[in-house]
Amino acid sequence: MMDKETRGRLEAAGFRVGDAEDFLGLTDEERRLVELRLAASRAVRRRREERGVTQLELARKLKSSQSRVAKIEAGAADVSLDLLIRALFVAGGEVADLAAAARHPRKAHGVPRSHGAGKPKARAEKMAGKA
Repeated sequence: MMDKETRGRLEAAGFRVGDAEDFLGLTDEERRLVELRLAASRAVRRRREERGVTQLELARKLKSSQSRVAKIEAGAADVSLDLLIRALFVAGGEVADLAAAARHPRKAHGVPRSHGAGKPKARAEKMAGKA
């Protein structure tokens, strides 16, 4: 969390301080979809590593490429939810992995932002499937 002095200096300099949701201007539904994508990508990597499987081995099981598995694990916006969930199952995961992540979402931290930041929202909308 940001201390009050730092926050005050940033606000005095024209910055607004808020969490990632504020910064991106996400609706609650968009935020939840982004959290689901991130939870799924983290679960794929965790399950793959627990089983001692390489990205290349997982890619072969998915009939895909190692670079695509890297994108899955990075939560890339151009990875479909279908592929994310399929990768989770192939890596040995369960729907419960996503439910557990939903019960324990990561806390947002104070993020300084200047007025008029537009591109992050476009990326978030792409991740949420709106673009």
